[in-house]
Amino acid sequence: MFEKAPIPVDLLDRTKSTPLIEVWYEIIQLKQLFRQGWIQRGIDPSACETVAEHTFGNAMLSLMLLPRHPELDALRVLKMALVHDVGEAYVGDITPSDNVPAQEKKAREAAAIQKILGKLPHGGALIEVWEEYEAQNTAEAKFVKQIDRLEFAMQASVYEHQGKIDGDEFYEKVAEQMTSPDLQAEMAALRTLLGKNA
Repeated sequence: MFEKAPIPVDLLDRTKSTPLIEVWYEIIQLKQLFRQGWIQRGIDPSACETVAEHTFGNAMLSLMLLPRHPELDALRVLKMALVHDVGEAYVGDITPSDNVPAQEKKAREAAAIQKILGKLPHGGALIEVWEEYEAQNTAEAKFVKQIDRLEFAMQASVYEHQGKIDGDEFYEKVAEQMTSPDLQAEMAALRTLLGKNA
């Protein structure tokens, strides 16, 4: 995995730290871990988003779009948007080109989530939120998954505007995954903005 620095938790004297400090030192690795798909497509590390930046984008999109979805549990959505990639602190940002089977990827991430959040007194509740996202069997989980895809397409559009990539493959793939009418509309608007066929 291409990262700015190794996970900083190894710098701690764990005999003196608290579970909160240790978890923070693990989660903060997401600021160091580049989104590997962009690196693989030639985005220079100086311009490449990190997993933490992607997570921020997901949380902000969720926050902005939640008023359109009063039927959803807003707090649950925001928790899910924030924890859905936490396991990558140890697992890394696995992409399809890594050829890791889906079940193996899920097992690795589940072990990492348990290792990280399991130290917290109320970590079990956050682990449940992550498991809900992975199961994709609630309206909140499906919404956050679509937000994750929309954020990906929006980041691709930024890189395209900067002349770094041609995002056609991303927009088409994401558009196919959108089932929410308002998110479909946002995706169509994004493609129109870029002069793509919506």
